[in-house]
Amino acid sequence: MSLTSAQRKYLRGLAHPLNPVARVGKSGLSEAFLTNLEEALESHELVKIRLADSKERKRTLSAEICDHLGCDLAGIIGHVIILYRPARDPDSRKIRLP
Repeated sequence: MSLTSAQRKYLRGLAHPLNPVARVGKSGLSEAFLTNLEEALESHELVKIRLADSKERKRTLSAEICDHLGCDLAGIIGHVIILYRPARDPDSRKIRLP
C-alpha cells in the first residue's frame, strides 16, 4: 500500500500529539526492537520512532524498517519518523484514511 500525499499529511496531523514509542540508537536495528515495533504497529497502527543517527542514515533506516515490517512511511520530522500500517483485521482499524 502506498500513501498519497493527502493521506500522509492526514497521518502526520494525527501523529502530532503522540510520543515516540521507541528509539533507534547508533547500534542500529535489532530483532527485539523490530518485534516490539511490530506489536506497537499492530495495536496502534500509527507510531513515532526517534532516531539518534545522522541525517543521511534517516532515510535508509526508515526504508529498512518499512521493508521489514510492511508499513508505510508517513513522514520524517527532524529525528522522528512516523510509520503507519493498518490493522490486519478491517473491523479493528482505528484510523480511516481520507
